[in-house]
Amino acid sequence: MLDRRRLLATAFAAALPLSRAARAAEPGVLRIGYQKNGILVVAKQRGVIEERLAPLGHSVRWVEFSFGPPLLEALSLDGIDFGQTGDAPPIFAQAARSSLVYAAAQEAGGSGSGILLPKGSAIKTLAELKGKRVAFAKASSAHNLTVAALEKAGLTYADIEPVTLAPADAAAAFSRGSIDAWTIWDPYYAIAEGGDGVRVLATAKEIAPQNNFFLASRAFAEGRGAVLSEVIDVLGGVARWCGENRGAVADLLSKGTGVPLAATRRAVDRTDYLIGPMNDRVAAEQQAIADRFHALKLIPKPIRVADAVWTPPARNG
Repeated sequence: MLDRRRLLATAFAAALPLSRAARAAEPGVLRIGYQKNGILVVAKQRGVIEERLAPLGHSVRWVEFSFGPPLLEALSLDGIDFGQTGDAPPIFAQAARSSLVYAAAQEAGGSGSGILLPKGSAIKTLAELKGKRVAFAKASSAHNLTVAALEKAGLTYADIEPVTLAPADAAAAFSRGSIDAWTIWDPYYAIAEGGDGVRVLATAKEIAPQNNFFLASRAFAEGRGAVLSEVIDVLGGVARWCGENRGAVADLLSKGTGVPLAATRRAVDRTDYLIGPMNDRVAAEQQAIADRFHALKLIPKPIRVADAVWTPPARNG
């Protein structure tokens, strides 16, 4: 049996190399990038996108990624057409001139995140992170949550020692006790918090609720906007079903990802399942995050989130 250390380190494989995982665009194929959590996994397990798109002559190819930045790199390189990430990855991608669009938002959908402390830690407040080694994935929602937590505690980014690690590598470092804190999202968060002596220093809901986003390449949105509209509509129905059937969602996710059911239930119970179009409030929240990263010189230039917000085509009837 795997012990928790090995489980944390190997629960999810890293994304396959782009040449193997995401093939070139093909007519009539929608390539969806997903991570092992959330609404897209439920949609994949239930086959609802395939069912909706079949009459339109489209099939679906699913491509798995370990976290948001590699997924958006694939989107930028035309390896996928559509996917979901947290708040920070599209900001970094847009700053790197990726031609992406925000197709829809899952407000507070990233609130299943937190800052964890390993066994034996004496830290009790966010302010006590000063001078500590804090791990997170670069350009991920955890990166933003770390910065927001420091601001809440009256600290600056320069007050900590950032340790940028992909989730699996951070899990291993956390288990070894070689970092002082780990900012992470579900289901990694749900797995790790069940570990012996692990404590939650603060949750995203206590620091700053986080939005998730459904993103598409601009070429796909402009060339196959009707298909994208159908996908967003289907996912809205999946979100409503998830909110009403949390036990079934946990079962589906656990079976589809291999994450233990108890951890999956924790993640599902704290997820807000609601998808809607981008609105002025969500765009403003995302712009504030972009401005924060630019002020810290973590992105090379300012960006305008509004420039990447997609307007769906008018639906017939």
